[in-house]
Amino acid sequence: MLDKVRRRRDTKEWRLIDKYMRTNRLHRKVLEQELSATGIYRSQHQLLMFAADHPQVSQKELARLHGVSTATIAVSLKKLEQGGYIERKVNARDNRYNQICVTKKGMEAVEKSVTIFEELEKRMFLGFSQEDFEKMGELLDKVYHNLEAFESERPKDLKEQEGEGV
Repeated sequence: MLDKVRRRRDTKEWRLIDKYMRTNRLHRKVLEQELSATGIYRSQHQLLMFAADHPQVSQKELARLHGVSTATIAVSLKKLEQGGYIERKVNARDNRYNQICVTKKGMEAVEKSVTIFEELEKRMFLGFSQEDFEKMGELLDKVYHNLEAFESERPKDLKEQEGEGV
């Protein structure tokens, strides 16, 4: 069995996946280090950026768009609210909906974050030609479509067992 594991590490597929995963982990690490200056955690940060780009989005819409429960969103929003980054206001037409409004402090964090993203993106792709961008985009699209096809071919009962539903 160990021989099989060792041989697997010798494949071109494994080497590329390993490079991709290491790159992804390093990107996440650098991004989290840089974004720590904003005082916001990554998951909360995603919500704040989305709310800034979609003024007056509701808590329910955030949950639906991010594919999580409203309870999960509520926890992150509570932390953002306690930090002074957002305010939740009851919708005048329907008091079941909380609208998320980004505060001045929140917008300052968003602006700082955008600068961080832009700088990191420039550094990541330093030395890339237009041709490099196009080729990398095509290759990543191909990988994505291959994974998407693989996922769609999986038996329905396996997806349901994993909580994916139909």
